Amino acid sequence: MRKREYDEDDVRVRPGKGSRPRTRIRPAHTQAVRGFVVAVDRGRYTCLVGPDVPHSGPGTLVVAMKARELGRKGIVVGDLVALVGDVSGRPDTLARIVRREERTSMLRRSADDNDEIERPIVANADQLVIVTALADPEPRPRMIDRVLVAAFDADIDPLLCLTKADLAAPDALVAQYEPLGVPYLVIRKGGPLDELRDHLVNRVSVLVGHSGVGKSTLVNALVPGAERAVSHVNEVTGRGRHTSTSAVALELPEGGWIIDTPGVRSFGLGHVETENILAAFPDLNEATVDCPKGCAHLDEECALNRFVTAGHAEATRLESLRRLLLARVGTPEDERDQ
Repeated sequence: MRKREYDEDDVRVRPGKGSRPRTRIRPAHTQAVRGFVVAVDRGRYTCLVGPDVPHSGPGTLVVAMKARELGRKGIVVGDLVALVGDVSGRPDTLARIVRREERTSMLRRSADDNDEIERPIVANADQLVIVTALADPEPRPRMIDRVLVAAFDADIDPLLCLTKADLAAPDALVAQYEPLGVPYLVIRKGGPLDELRDHLVNRVSVLVGHSGVGKSTLVNALVPGAERAVSHVNEVTGRGRHTSTSAVALELPEGGWIIDTPGVRSFGLGHVETENILAAFPDLNEATVDCPKGCAHLDEECALNRFVTAGHAEATRLESLRRLLLARVGTPEDERDQ
């Protein structure tokens, strides 16, 4: 059973001291139109308006602000919202977001592992594409592990996308993630993207990865006219420069959406519960009922050791689980050198 998740709605706001009488009655906004948030910039939300967004194809882009009645309810890229006011999309017009629909998923991270405050990244994605270069910059398995934990916690399907295969072989990295059952694909510079397109079509996919791994290059190839800035990797530090400064949703010609996010150098998991990581290992989770109270599933007393020794599960699966659990309690700074 997943722990109850808290968000902005749980924060109590002290009523103002104005003379205007307050009422709990809120307008129904029955004439509100449905919108899909594709970009957020300093309190302005760009929304695609249409009857069946985000699956309705071409629609009207409308700039909106959040209505006061939403209070502290946050709006992020990927949210489905209801808008009123001027939804024509004409220049210098502004609509209002009056309602946010229930989210099917929420990808989050925290500032660091000691910070339990969740920082929302993208809403309603059903696939998380972890973009990792095989060289220039070198792959960082600890970061991959952390993003996988976030994907399992959010119940989003992960996909490992290995770029720059013309510079290094993928075998060693692929071998680390085969026991997890994470699907993967390998891309060479200038090579075909048909396999990647097959994974993305008719889905809402969020791309996450370090700066310089080739996210923006992929986006520009998948979405003609995207014009996402491309960075170069520093030869001394082996790191790329942040070129994407905010998340943006882009519609694929074949159908579906990709959400490009800024490059990350750390991914805090202070908000993730151990139980949500275990849920991604159903073949091991059942054995934890025999663990000692408060077991961290990392020491010799853990019942998972006996479970695997008895042949009920593969040892490689337990190793993968423990690697993710260690990523959960590690320090984000460690990833920068891995």
